[in-house]
Amino acid sequence: MVAKILFLVLFFAVMIFVGLRTRKSATSVNGFVLGGRAVGPWLTAFAFGTSYFSSVVFVGYAGQFGWNFGMSATWIGLGNALIGSLLAWVVLGRRTRVMTNHLRAKTMPEFFEKRYNSIALKIVAAIILFIFMIPYTASIYNGLSRLFGMAFSIPYEYCVIAMAVLTAVYVILGGYMATAINDFIQGIIMLGGIIAVIATVINGQGGFTAALQSLATNPTIPAGTVEPFPGAYNSFFGPDPVGLLSVVILTSLGTWGLPQMVQKFYSIKDEKSIKTGTVVSTVFAVVVAGGSYFLGGFARLFDDPSFNLGEGKIAFDGIIPHILSTLPDILIGIVVVLVLSASMSTLSSLVLTSSSTLTLDLIVGVFAKKMSEKKQLLIMRILIAVFIVISVVIALDPPTFIAQLMGISWGAMAGSFLAPFLYGLYTKKVTKLSVWVSFISGVGITVGNMFLKFFANSIVAGAVAMIAGLVLVPIVSLITPKLKKDYVEKCFICYDKDIKEKANSDIVSE
Repeated sequence: MVAKILFLVLFFAVMIFVGLRTRKSATSVNGFVLGGRAVGPWLTAFAFGTSYFSSVVFVGYAGQFGWNFGMSATWIGLGNALIGSLLAWVVLGRRTRVMTNHLRAKTMPEFFEKRYNSIALKIVAAIILFIFMIPYTASIYNGLSRLFGMAFSIPYEYCVIAMAVLTAVYVILGGYMATAINDFIQGIIMLGGIIAVIATVINGQGGFTAALQSLATNPTIPAGTVEPFPGAYNSFFGPDPVGLLSVVILTSLGTWGLPQMVQKFYSIKDEKSIKTGTVVSTVFAVVVAGGSYFLGGFARLFDDPSFNLGEGKIAFDGIIPHILSTLPDILIGIVVVLVLSASMSTLSSLVLTSSSTLTLDLIVGVFAKKMSEKKQLLIMRILIAVFIVISVVIALDPPTFIAQLMGISWGAMAGSFLAPFLYGLYTKKVTKLSVWVSFISGVGITVGNMFLKFFANSIVAGAVAMIAGLVLVPIVSLITPKLKKDYVEKCFICYDKDIKEKANSDIVSE
């Protein structure tokens, strides 16, 4: 217990110290929100990775999908690395950095406004972002607090409140630069921790080969169900390939349309840094995401009566904490800091994105256009606190499992934003009405499924919402009025090799 407490005290002290040291970089709106667009490739890559993988992945997703899919759940982690990280950087990295700088867009809603010449799009995008960030944030508190309860026997409520206060302190103090530096430190902890945990757990099962044999010959089957086929849980594609594919799509392609992820490309120092960031981010994802799902794949070897809720229902959120409870005390301390690192980084990114969006896109962008930078910074800091309080209230009484909470959030935001953002960077033919259709379909499919149950769960609904947007936007763009040619040309002139990036545009909504 002493070792675990020392780990936590040191961790908290470092986070606060970074927040204090980076205060000078948060004295302007551009510095507070984007770190002055001067963040190096390593910091950006780690910020991307640590914002991507939180306690939701390590505790909620690894437990649920490891139990459902067995060893094939590892494909989810590899999909996250190849699609969610590598391809995201290759496809979106440079073009996002160049166009958002050209349009002087600090947030994703502001990008929609200036790319499609519509203040209304910005307002609605900001509302969607704020509403659906909340369940995602609540899921992060939930996952981390379960682990704290296992390691320290601390009541869930105290864990949630303590984490919220700490995050608020360093984000309010240092803004984006504080989160980026802390993300780098937290990322190093995550890399070392996940490797140590996997090695210890596999060794405890007699080695990798022995663990695979045990998984094949003695799977735990929920009451009322039948094993799909012998050895299903250590097979290449597992017992449910279609369900597995849905999870890969949601958790990998979803990052392309999530504001807190995409905005990492806004802040990177220059185009050259993107190449380094691509490699670092991909390697990080392979180790952290691949390792988390690989560990979850052995979930059925750690069956416990507490998992069984009756009627074939499993308490998925308790699986990984139970596995970790079998580790030596010193390693449990490392794991707690690991998951705390993952969660804090994601939470800080979410609250910063939400507060900057509400301030810049709604309050300043619509109601108080002449507000001073000093007041804008004050409002953003106040909204960070407000957003954290709201998410804490929800986290104290979460409505469903972690994976479902995150699925609702990712499905609505990525389903709404992915297609118009991606196509908006590459083609001049996207129309304003097609963006509206994407917003409506993304939110409509996700929310509609909550009440009408079109699909098996929010994970599948989220994947469908993203695919629907990718299909609908080009089709609607073919049959609806185009934006003015001159306006679109001004947006895309930034990709002309003869135009230096420093020649920023003065594009604003007409």
